[in-house]
Amino acid sequence: MRGTAGGGAAGRSGARRVRAAAGLMLVWVALLWALEAVDLASGHALDAYGITPRDPVELRDIVPAAFLHFGFGHVASNSVPLLVFGFLAALGGTRRFLAVAALIVVADGLGVWLVSPAYSNTAGASGLVFGLFGYLVVRGWVDLKPLDIAVGLAIGAVWGGTVLLGISPTSTGVSWQGHLFGLVAGVAAAFVFRRRPTRGAAPLTP
Repeated sequence: MRGTAGGGAAGRSGARRVRAAAGLMLVWVALLWALEAVDLASGHALDAYGITPRDPVELRDIVPAAFLHFGFGHVASNSVPLLVFGFLAALGGTRRFLAVAALIVVADGLGVWLVSPAYSNTAGASGLVFGLFGYLVVRGWVDLKPLDIAVGLAIGAVWGGTVLLGISPTSTGVSWQGHLFGLVAGVAAAFVFRRRPTRGAAPLTP
C-alpha cells in the first residue's frame, strides 16, 4: 500500500491550496472595500488614480486603478465574480495566480490607456474579473486537464452571457474597452503560464 502515504500528502497539499486560495481572495476583496471606504472618507480623493487615456503621467495609475471603484455599488458588482474566479484560479497555486493577475492588470490597463475615450476616467476590478473568466475558460484546454476543462465549461455556461454583454460597445456607463482587454489578457495568460507536463514522474503503486 505504498500509495497511501502519497495520497495523504496529496490530500494535505490540496487542503492547503484551498485555504491559501480562499484566504488570498478574501483579503483581496476586503482590500477593495477598505479602499472604497477610504475614498468615501476622503471625499473621493482616490478617484484621481483612475486611468485617463493617453496621458503619459497616467501610466503610473494602471495598477492602482484595478483596486479602486466609483462607489460601493461598483465594488459590490465585482466582489462575487472576483471571489469565485479568483478562488478557482488560485487553486492552481498562488504564485501562478499572482503572475496571471499581474499580467491581466497591466495589459488591461495599457489597453484602456490606449483606446478609451478622451477625458474619461476608468477604474475598477472588472478588467481583472473578465481576465480571470477568460483564463479559466481556456486554461483546461491549454493544460489538457479534464477537471479544469469542466470548470471552464461551467463558468462559460453561467457567466458567458454577462461577459458578452460586458464587452459590447453598446453598453453604456461601463468601460467595455477594459472588459475586452481584460478578457483577451486572461486568454493570453493561460498560454503564457501554461503548465508543462512533468517528465519521468514515477507512478504510485497500490
